[in-house]
Amino acid sequence: MKQSRISRREFITKATGAALAFPTILPASALGRDGKVAPSERINMGMLGVGARGLGNTRNFLGLDDVRIGAICDVNQTHLSRASQAISEQSESNDLRSYTDFRELNADPSIDAIMMALPVHWHTIPSLDAIAQGKHIYYEKPMALSLKEAQMVRAAVKKHNIIFQFGTQQRSSIYFRWASELAMNGRLGEIQKIEVGVPGGEVSEEFPEEPIPEWVDWERWSGPAPSAPFNEKRLKRSFHELIADYSLGMISCWGIHHMDIANWGNGTDSTGPVSVEGTGNFPKTGTCDTVLDWRVRFEFEKAPPIEFSDQGHHRMGVNYVGDQSSLHVTRGAINPESKGFLRDPNNKEDALPTRLLVSANHYRNFIDAIRNGSQPIAPIDSAVRSDTLCQLALIAIKCGRKLQWDPKKEQFVNDARANGMLQPRKPRSPWKLPQIA
Repeated sequence: MKQSRISRREFITKATGAALAFPTILPASALGRDGKVAPSERINMGMLGVGARGLGNTRNFLGLDDVRIGAICDVNQTHLSRASQAISEQSESNDLRSYTDFRELNADPSIDAIMMALPVHWHTIPSLDAIAQGKHIYYEKPMALSLKEAQMVRAAVKKHNIIFQFGTQQRSSIYFRWASELAMNGRLGEIQKIEVGVPGGEVSEEFPEEPIPEWVDWERWSGPAPSAPFNEKRLKRSFHELIADYSLGMISCWGIHHMDIANWGNGTDSTGPVSVEGTGNFPKTGTCDTVLDWRVRFEFEKAPPIEFSDQGHHRMGVNYVGDQSSLHVTRGAINPESKGFLRDPNNKEDALPTRLLVSANHYRNFIDAIRNGSQPIAPIDSAVRSDTLCQLALIAIKCGRKLQWDPKKEQFVNDARANGMLQPRKPRSPWKLPQIA
């Protein structure tokens, strides 16, 4: 067993370093007698955070024959129990390890890759630790609470030659790819602007203090965030994503989904805007204190502008507006302005000359990238660039004026106050942002 594990690890490392770009072909020796991938040849994954989103990801990875879930980690015992049961029902594995400390999971030598699905304030520290341990990472969005942290993760991924897949799974949807390719190929005429709409924030009551239940380690859950009285609502994604101690709000948590597609279809995946300006409103009372509604405009040097708002101003999804026609895309649907537009043979998905990378399954794409050393559909560079737009939007709202941005230096032009907002918050002791070793 020890020897087969080493062989598998060596294979994965060599394949990644070689940066090969051919489809996954498993040798006959990697298949068991039942035709399935032999356990010794499977990618062994650890699940860091197995709440609702993490459990959904876990089930999707379990659906891949060449993946094995070797360990799970969470500070919530309810999550651990539910995930353990789900894995046992869907997998033949009987030696699942369970951790409550991410450092123990990351240090597990049998684990090849980590799926990270944690509250946003916990995205950076565990991920940097995992990357330093040589683990490939499936990284749930958004990137972090600050641009500097996102840049640190990017630097670590590159330094350690890690396969990184951002959880922007819409890139693996034919609808979003097809809509973006139609815009890029001039089928709407010259694109005048791209409109993005996502859900806004919410106003809440002031959450009262409650007794801490035995099934959660509240101190560990809070981690680097400021200390706060326990209330079970703070554990729920629908609330902690609206609390500034843990998140930037819907402008980031929901914004990253559709802003990522707008950035992709705009051809600005490897650059950024040259200016940003916007307005927004924040709650005046209650525990939920992130931005409620907003209107933001990005201007690019050689690409159409992007207008980004809550749903009160733009429809949910991405709307490509050309000088001849427009096309709106959201989950599960493409809605062109012109009837019959998609039936035109020149507009068929496989007929467009300029194509984006193709992925039909975000999880399969990540595993194939590990095996082949190829680039996944949502790599670290595009992840940081898309996430930057959400970061800049919030900073522009807080500053209340138009800001000039240098996409090469990734900083504001001659603006000390705005640049200060790109820096990470000081983590609560004893937590620290790791040095990139």
